[in-house]
Amino acid sequence: MNMLTGYYSLCLCLVLCPYVITQYVYRIDDTPGFGRRFDGVGGLSGGGATSKLLVNYPQQQRDEILDYLFKPNFGASLHILKVEIGGDGQSTDGTEASHMHYSWDMNFERGYEWWMMKEAKKRNPDIKLFGLPWAFPGWVGGGTLSPYTYPEVTSTYVCEWILGAKRIHNLTIDYVGIWNERGYNITYILTLRNTLDSYGLQHVEIEAADESIDDLQIAYDVLTNPDLARAVSIIGFHQPRTHIEMMALETGKPIWASEDYSQPPDNYGGSCWARTINQDYSNGFITAQIAWCVINSMYDGLPYNDNGLMRAIEPWSGSYYVAPPIWASAHTTQFTKPGWMYLKHGSGVGNFSRGGSYVTFMSPDQQDFTIVIETGTFNHSHCRKVIEPFTVEPQDVILQLKGTLTKVDRLQVWYTKLTFDGSSSTIFQQKSPIKVTNGEIRLSLDIDEIWTLTTITTGQKGQHNPPPSPAPFPLPYTDDFEAYNLVAQAGYYEITDIGTPHNKVTRQMSLEMPVFWGKTDGLGVTLALIGNANWTDINISVDARPAPINGTNGVFVACRLYNLGLRDSINAGLYFFIFPANKTFVVSSDVIRKHVILRGHYAGITAEWNQLSLSVKGSEAVGSINVQVFNTKIPGGTVQGFVGLGTTSYKLADFDNLNISRP
Repeated sequence: MNMLTGYYSLCLCLVLCPYVITQYVYRIDDTPGFGRRFDGVGGLSGGGATSKLLVNYPQQQRDEILDYLFKPNFGASLHILKVEIGGDGQSTDGTEASHMHYSWDMNFERGYEWWMMKEAKKRNPDIKLFGLPWAFPGWVGGGTLSPYTYPEVTSTYVCEWILGAKRIHNLTIDYVGIWNERGYNITYILTLRNTLDSYGLQHVEIEAADESIDDLQIAYDVLTNPDLARAVSIIGFHQPRTHIEMMALETGKPIWASEDYSQPPDNYGGSCWARTINQDYSNGFITAQIAWCVINSMYDGLPYNDNGLMRAIEPWSGSYYVAPPIWASAHTTQFTKPGWMYLKHGSGVGNFSRGGSYVTFMSPDQQDFTIVIETGTFNHSHCRKVIEPFTVEPQDVILQLKGTLTKVDRLQVWYTKLTFDGSSSTIFQQKSPIKVTNGEIRLSLDIDEIWTLTTITTGQKGQHNPPPSPAPFPLPYTDDFEAYNLVAQAGYYEITDIGTPHNKVTRQMSLEMPVFWGKTDGLGVTLALIGNANWTDINISVDARPAPINGTNGVFVACRLYNLGLRDSINAGLYFFIFPANKTFVVSSDVIRKHVILRGHYAGITAEWNQLSLSVKGSEAVGSINVQVFNTKIPGGTVQGFVGLGTTSYKLADFDNLNISRP
């Protein structure tokens, strides 16, 4: 795989370096045939609420961002969009809406993943769509906290999502997964395949099992269970670190990095992503890579808030950042298509003797080909998972074109040089075509470079006008829920019109604990946040009521919230709860009222709408329910964070007229 095919010559580099560089020869030849089929490079929206803020951007900037992600021959030009099948449960940075909150309920307009898929398809009709659940509404598990207890119920629930995508949005789902990183069940997979087929969804391929690369059980089960082998089309691993065990390859199934990357959108992320795309195949025969996440569009201060191919976290300003990983993607995506073929290892695919890798893709008709080269160094290209150290050095290489490739006399060249010393990088620059002389291409490769050599002439570094400058979250802030920037952390909040005088409100919709993925959902409360993780002195007020039917027993407002998202620790901050049935209130430094600061009774609490206010300044907190109720000291650890609102149980509640300001 990393074979030296010949020693060509020695040359003295007189200007750039004081030492001798050996020229190595690498054969690029389709005569031996093809390797595996290339399935594409993609991104993941969800897992969870990672694209939430993008929806609220001004249309101009929102369209520009979507162009950079999905428009062919413009930016990342992604081949695959994987989305979360929302399940009303916490899935890393927030919850995403289920299409069926309850067994009697069905709505395919909820959330924003439908919108995301439509925008991707609008720009690239050939993009492949992939759905995967993280959580499931509680009714799916029948109270057991497992989606596998009633496999027919779960498979029907998933198939309804696929059918609704087509019926309501004209979206064809190509792939569906099982349950993100939470194990699989063979009976369920077989039931899902049968249910898909019974609904006329034979084209939908099942990918299993979105587990760690360290867990090879799915490969073993596919090898030993013929029925499972027929049901599963693709084996997907998370963060495979470019290596796959032979057992997985022996299945004969396409092997995908169904979640990978997980890095900040900077030069390190760009180098990580370029190395991953190339070496996933040169080392591991992995034929598709899906980046978590496709865009960093979540509040700073949430878990992994710095991950993404690009960044868009300020809908109020319209500011966004087109990052190096976008262009690292483009080095492959703009010059290939799913269905192209890899050349074989040793004749178009491999690792260079002095480090780095090269991968050759060829169109099925053998009329076009693309060679992608990367020389990312260990310190500059490591991704989320720890890998073994390696060395990359400057090197001169000769690429010998053989077979049908010999008909080419020049190739288009795109080039990136990533720097890490404060100097300017060269990002996805089109260079003059390179001549093929006597069937050979000679290159001097430095470290931390990406090269694309291709017959494709349509590549483009797309560019919109510069976006607006960044700005902090605006204060004072008022929200009447015609549109809103709340991000649910447990439960699910959606806009509902209840008529005059309140009209549109945000309603907490979950009636029972979901089949959860993250521990936050197991606390038995719901919560939505907004704002800035660094806020200290702040006022928040909101109108709130338990719903008339299936209403919660308590509602709250909160500030200085931290330890949010997918955390093992309890969501901390300052919480002000009211319980209308017994006209009591509680102030606590955590969401489950384990650390109570103050309890009280107030006869003015009504069973209908109450205005809750909470103001913090320094170590003082003042709360009111229609009028002032308490003034208390704040524990020393509660110093800064988001503001939020929520319910004390998985029951319904309405909120309106949210106001946030400085004291």
